Amino acid sequence: MTKNNNNNNEEEEFISFGHNLNTKIRFEDADEDEVAEGSGLEAGQDESMCDAGESNDAAEVTDDTTSADYYFDSYSHFGIHEEMLKDVVRTKTYQNVIYQNKFLIKDKIVLDVGAGTGILSLFCAKAGAKHVYAVECSQMADMAKEIVKANGFSDVITVLKGKIEEIELPTPKVDVIISEWMGYFLLFENMLDSVLYARNKWLVDGGIVLPDKASLFLTAIEDSEYKEDKIEFWNSVYGFDMSCIKKKAMMEPLVDIVDQNQIVTDSKLLKTMDISKMSSGDASFTAPFKLVAQRNDYIHALVAYFDVSFTMCHKLLGFSTGPRSRATHWKQTVMYLEDVLTICEGETITGSMSVSYNKKNPRDVDIKLSYSLNGQHSKVSRTQHYKMR
Repeated sequence: MTKNNNNNNEEEEFISFGHNLNTKIRFEDADEDEVAEGSGLEAGQDESMCDAGESNDAAEVTDDTTSADYYFDSYSHFGIHEEMLKDVVRTKTYQNVIYQNKFLIKDKIVLDVGAGTGILSLFCAKAGAKHVYAVECSQMADMAKEIVKANGFSDVITVLKGKIEEIELPTPKVDVIISEWMGYFLLFENMLDSVLYARNKWLVDGGIVLPDKASLFLTAIEDSEYKEDKIEFWNSVYGFDMSCIKKKAMMEPLVDIVDQNQIVTDSKLLKTMDISKMSSGDASFTAPFKLVAQRNDYIHALVAYFDVSFTMCHKLLGFSTGPRSRATHWKQTVMYLEDVLTICEGETITGSMSVSYNKKNPRDVDIKLSYSLNGQHSKVSRTQHYKMR
């Protein structure tokens, strides 16, 4: 796999959704320094989790520490926020949605769920929001308060430190909920549930959620070199059989950037979620798929990616994380197949994918993939299980 070369100096770019070349996502002019605002923080010491007492040492780990605690702790570190802020596709899209559609924000009460450094709250404040409540559970909330003060928005933005499910807002209702909740494979980390909780509890009737649509897609790729390096490697390690690890490695989806030249089939929509209307349980689903080969080749893996849309804007805005679009920090999710499929142009891989949150840790995702190929050179029918941890 090869990483795409990003050019962050482009003033205007059109990004097409991978599944529909007729749908364009427009990025209008915006100041790059505004996109990166708050990203120049210097690295500091590791800090403790949100719901650990302030007097507790961050290095102390007790039996009561859960994977959810580790999730919040990971967002206390500056590196992950730097990566997200420098993701121009992500950050500039949110900026354009807010600045180019101020009618959605001006004089409105806004709730920012999982605010991080507070960049989305700053965008909203600058666009004329009446008040913004920025909720962040990790230690980054303390930095967000300083950032808000440094930029002169303390009277407009209130940073609240805590879990959205546990805090109390100083207002009974909000007009707008904004959040960058998407994880790898769209659903990893399950922050969507927190957005839906906030929507159900605080969003006024007729209020809006930004973004309001998210769709998950599937395609298939040739990837012999990388699979040999990452999976087949375990067959013989310095002359020793470590193939037991290979079986486990196959179950872990790989998050990486896929070269669009590796794509062998078309792309198929698995699921579209309407964040303004869906229930929490809708994020668990089973969807059929049919992938049609566009050339003669081998298939080593299926690849998932997602699109996000802001449909309430004057013009449709959003972005795709697909391999035919500009790279983002979400990359793509690669699921290697046990079989190497030899496929001819026009032949089809049919199957279904089941997605659900892990019962032990609902921030993790369990994936069940069933696929079949009845082709000229390959006849295969198999079910594989993957775990995003």
